Amino acid sequence: MPMLPDPSQKYKPYTPLNLKDRQWPSKTFTKAPIWLSTDLRDGNQALANPMTIEQKTTFFRQLIKSGVKEIEVSYPAASDTDFMFVRGLIENNEIPDDVWIQVLTPAREDLIKRTIDSVAGAKHAILHMYNATSPTFRNVVFRNSKEKTVELAVSHTKIVRKLTEECTAKTGTKFRYEYSPETFTQTEPDFALEVCEAVKAAWGKAGPEFENRIIFNLPSTVEIAPPNHYADQIEYFCTNISEREKVYVSLHPHNDRGTGIASAELGMLAGGDRVEGCLFGNGERTGNVDLVNLALNLYSQGISPGLDFSDLQSVIDVVTQCNDLPVHPRHPYAGELVFTAFSGSHQDAIKKGFEAQKIRHTEAAAKGEPQYWDIPYLPIDPADLGLTYEAVIRVNSQSGKGGIAYLIKQHLQLDMPRKMQISFYQVIQAISDREAREVTVDDITTAFRQTYHFGGPKYKGSADPNSGDEDERRRFDGTLNVDGVLRVIRGDGNGPLSALLDALRTHLHIDLSLREYTEHTLDAEQGQNSRAAAYIELVPAGDRKSTKSWWGVGSDSDISGAGLRAVLSAANNAIGDMELPELKLTVGFNAKSGQADISSVIVNSLGLELPRRFQAAFFEVVQRAARDAGGEISIGALTELFKKTYDYDVIKATSQFSVLTFTLEHVDATTRILTGEFFLFGVVRSVRGEGNGPLSSTLSAISAFVEGGLTLREYSEHSIGEGAEVVAASYVELLYEPVGEKKRSGWGVATDADITTSGIKAVICALGKLALIPKKVVNGN
Repeated sequence: MPMLPDPSQKYKPYTPLNLKDRQWPSKTFTKAPIWLSTDLRDGNQALANPMTIEQKTTFFRQLIKSGVKEIEVSYPAASDTDFMFVRGLIENNEIPDDVWIQVLTPAREDLIKRTIDSVAGAKHAILHMYNATSPTFRNVVFRNSKEKTVELAVSHTKIVRKLTEECTAKTGTKFRYEYSPETFTQTEPDFALEVCEAVKAAWGKAGPEFENRIIFNLPSTVEIAPPNHYADQIEYFCTNISEREKVYVSLHPHNDRGTGIASAELGMLAGGDRVEGCLFGNGERTGNVDLVNLALNLYSQGISPGLDFSDLQSVIDVVTQCNDLPVHPRHPYAGELVFTAFSGSHQDAIKKGFEAQKIRHTEAAAKGEPQYWDIPYLPIDPADLGLTYEAVIRVNSQSGKGGIAYLIKQHLQLDMPRKMQISFYQVIQAISDREAREVTVDDITTAFRQTYHFGGPKYKGSADPNSGDEDERRRFDGTLNVDGVLRVIRGDGNGPLSALLDALRTHLHIDLSLREYTEHTLDAEQGQNSRAAAYIELVPAGDRKSTKSWWGVGSDSDISGAGLRAVLSAANNAIGDMELPELKLTVGFNAKSGQADISSVIVNSLGLELPRRFQAAFFEVVQRAARDAGGEISIGALTELFKKTYDYDVIKATSQFSVLTFTLEHVDATTRILTGEFFLFGVVRSVRGEGNGPLSSTLSAISAFVEGGLTLREYSEHSIGEGAEVVAASYVELLYEPVGEKKRSGWGVATDADITTSGIKAVICALGKLALIPKKVVNGN
């Protein structure tokens, strides 16, 4: 059915109040209200999938962390889940002493009793009872007269008083009372007053002290009029309720007309003392009023809201995780685009605003004056909310040179002159027009480097991650399991992810590009033990607008590790059953070959993941051998060269050094004694050595037969194989300093089912590379 040409035939306008001397329009904000979060009750009941106890507990902890002191935790009589959640908060001591939990009940004696039972033992509790009072509910839903409606509220208020007093006497729980004339805004103003006056009289304990004031919740259960009308209703109630000093007027706006924030703010000016709402406005239909929005509105006016959103993203993460609802990109303060400018004129104003403010703040600091925030288009400093300026300016076809120059200055610390800004702006505009998408910071900085050869052309050269040179290049160097075979790959890029993608492209012919990346923290409550999760979308290289893409996900204690795992996850999805290139049969020694290529062969042929210094030492051996063979060496010859050089998996008729037998005694926590028989310098020797571990004990035993000093320079280990077939591989580098000669070093490698034996064998293996000088034998010793 189409919209009516004359909606007055179907819908009635609201009836305005005739306030002759309304005061609220001339009032201003001076302090924050009392905040009550109803996320766990009103917000939860509006979810398609209500929160579990674990999710509600997580949410409750976030509310405590944000500084909320009054929290409506549930409707305990509605379900066992809600009841047990409240009991869990109390029994697990989750509720701080300065926090009041609130529970909701309708005006029914059995449900009131169940509700009070749920909070028994809590230090502070607010019992919130309601019944509907508007004509539609009286006449249609409940078929009650005004008199019966008042009697229902009064009689059950007396029940609440009796049962809460009994609970206090038994458990010590201190109660406050909140009454709600539900559908207040659709109730006749004088009747709403009549009901509340009768409830206050029946409660009989209202006083001016904080803990004794009765709370009247005046909800805009369904928003049916503009916010000024709600303010009129609140002012009328506040002006005419008796003993106003004994009453807290609580506002509970909903957002059916999209004016929930305005209703709450005008309602506070009209006399409201307290606001009930949800973080980011969750709730029935269009939601409850947004407490974050209200609090930050006050904050931006220089009024402390009494709530802490210094890490707003963590609040967003918890709320979205528990509610399973996203925060809209344009949501005030919290949306990912609210501090973002795409427009060129806006970007230019923001850039100039930051430059002028820096000067103004310097001058104010010198005078000891406040450093006021005043930036065009940014009513609040994102940094106050734990956000950065990274996304303040983003670039598309509508952007101008000022915004692009700002990004270059922020990310490369380069303040381009005006003409250069214009020139580079044309480069970025060409990219934006050609690709018809937002131009990312990486696009801009990469285009800048390419256009102006800043730090060298793209993909030329590499830098160690800790080198700190201006090109900010990164190298990925790692071992992957490819079709059941270990492969060492390496690549270069602007960061870890692009470096890995380059490695996949170079070594495995997997040619993909990153289109989207996002991340968040897992188990944030674990603190230093928390992990990061990363999500990656990859597309075919060179086709950023491709309709085909592959997603991946990874987690790790390190955010870079999470991203790398996510790339591999997506790459696996992309390649499917694609056949990957096999290892080449020869390894040439030219500008394209390096020690990583040699390491890849050793990993694949022997399963040994050589330490970096070991790789370098063996690389020198290979270079000498390849030089003698015309610059090339086969994979088979390379493997045999390794075995021969390090006596690995080689049976020799004679050997200068070997382990015959040994035992290792654990004397105490820091002392080990090794005894046994070693083959040293071609002779069987009984040995004994003491150290803090097996290797130091071995060196101590051997040193008795060697001239000069022996020390352990490096040791590493890993496992080879799986299940019952697993063995330990150990790598040892020894330093030998003969008397009167230069130091020399040698590597040893060994494997064994026992990791201690593997390490000792590696030490013995390294001895043969050091040209040791035996001690002279005197009188048989």
